[in-house]
Amino acid sequence: MVSEAKADAKRSGRAQDESRIGQLCIERGLKMTGQRRVIARVLSEAEDHPDVEELYRRASQLDSRISIATVYRTVRLLEEKGILERRDFGGGRARYEASEPGHQHHYHLIDVDTGHVVEFEDEEHADLMETLARRLGFDLVSHRLELFGRRLPQKAGEPTGQDG
Repeated sequence: MVSEAKADAKRSGRAQDESRIGQLCIERGLKMTGQRRVIARVLSEAEDHPDVEELYRRASQLDSRISIATVYRTVRLLEEKGILERRDFGGGRARYEASEPGHQHHYHLIDVDTGHVVEFEDEEHADLMETLARRLGFDLVSHRLELFGRRLPQKAGEPTGQDG
């Protein structure tokens, strides 16, 4: 009985140490191996939308035993479980971001020259999509907006409009 209590305490402590994507994995019943934990952590800390090769590069810096095949399998599994979403921003490579509740109404503006992705939210757009769906006789269950553009030349003294 004492060993069961210790095991429960250890699991509880480990769950508190999990990254947010690691927590989603546990909630969806995935076994969390050490390598999955590293990949989940890298994805959780990503402020961009990495492709598999970039994810592998970052993960292998933390654990040199991680193979590219492990990263591909893990990404595919996380996508199947609804933890990750695949994005196609051009350039021939799928990029990924976490599927997080409360973060579904954000959009992407992709700079076609640099590939830089700017995330933004716009309630007016979300409301418009709802209105359009209803007008056409649908209950909107999800939507996605990806804009592709080229940065406008800046005039002297004008703010750049960059977010970071």
